Amino acid sequence: MSEVSLHGREIASGRSADRIKVWDPLVRIFHWSLVALFTFSFLTGDEWKSAHILSGYAIGILLAIRIVWGLVGTHHARFVSFIYSPRTILTFLKDSLSMKAKRYVGHNPAGGAMVILLIAMISGIVTTGYMMTTDTFWGIEWVEDVHKALVYSTLGLIILHVAGVVLASIEHRENLARAMVTGWKRR
Repeated sequence: MSEVSLHGREIASGRSADRIKVWDPLVRIFHWSLVALFTFSFLTGDEWKSAHILSGYAIGILLAIRIVWGLVGTHHARFVSFIYSPRTILTFLKDSLSMKAKRYVGHNPAGGAMVILLIAMISGIVTTGYMMTTDTFWGIEWVEDVHKALVYSTLGLIILHVAGVVLASIEHRENLARAMVTGWKRR
């Protein structure tokens, strides 16, 4: 499907002008690859050490790519497009709970905060996981404890993230999960 730029708006032939390409392929591939690798890493843990470690390295590479893309990528992928003040985030969350939140084409304030939190937490998981493979930190209990605490805290954030996606999808009558597959949202 070919895309045509019209005054900075991307419109694909065969799609109506009320749709906009929001999530570029790199963001979508990053997102779903991270979902798969995090799940794989969680399920393998102590059971399949070598695969778990390789998955951790893959996650680290994904994070590095996403951080660079967050600085130089497409508009909606850039961190500056979805980092909001704490007041804006709290107001958005309050409005969301009363089903009166403003709709955003890209990440809403809560979604943007979640992206930053998840990147930070998963970076901590990757870092402590790597530390456990080194001679210096191998067998050091606090490193493993921090690693596990970060993993389980991240699982809690993932649950909140999915709940937020479901809530926003209902509130704004759009399938946000589908948008992260196709890249398209309504204007």
